[in-house]
Amino acid sequence: MSELRYIEGVVTLQYDEPTCVGCGLCATVCPHAVFAMEGKKARVSDRDRCMECGACAKNCPVSAISVEAGVGCASAIIYSWLTGNPPSCDCEGGNSGCC
Repeated sequence: MSELRYIEGVVTLQYDEPTCVGCGLCATVCPHAVFAMEGKKARVSDRDRCMECGACAKNCPVSAISVEAGVGCASAIIYSWLTGNPPSCDCEGGNSGCC
């Protein structure tokens, strides 16, 4: 799945493994397979695949996951799907979190 990687090292995804109860919802809802189940806990298989959609955090029953959903490229892509306009994360506007 290397084709799903974004800019390395910028994702806001945080995961607290000791808090995880092993429900597996994060692995089920993640569209880019950032999470995988290993034994009775989730693990982050590749943070740089994360597009910061927020599905994992919204579905975690114990708040073991946090992510700033709707930032960067994910927000631009979703906006383009909804409006039919080309994706733009305002790179010309000097946004340092730009794709």
